[in-house]
Amino acid sequence: MTAEQQSRLDQIVWVDPGRMSGSPCFRGTRVPVQTLIDHIEGNATLEQFLEGFPSVTRDQAIQFIELAKESLLARVSS
Repeated sequence: MTAEQQSRLDQIVWVDPGRMSGSPCFRGTRVPVQTLIDHIEGNATLEQFLEGFPSVTRDQAIQFIELAKESLLARVSS
């Protein structure tokens, strides 16, 4: 992950050992990013995820997906 990508990730995800057992959560929420991944794996739409977790913004979710995509594509391309 590049420094720029890490900086972008730090803006949308936070980790605090005292909150949600240290699970990475969307910044400003108690919603673990794993929840978004689980919803996608379960064939839920982004809309359904956002309806269920209104504290997560559309921008946060999309940025997280974009960063995950960039990171994965960089790994398989090298």
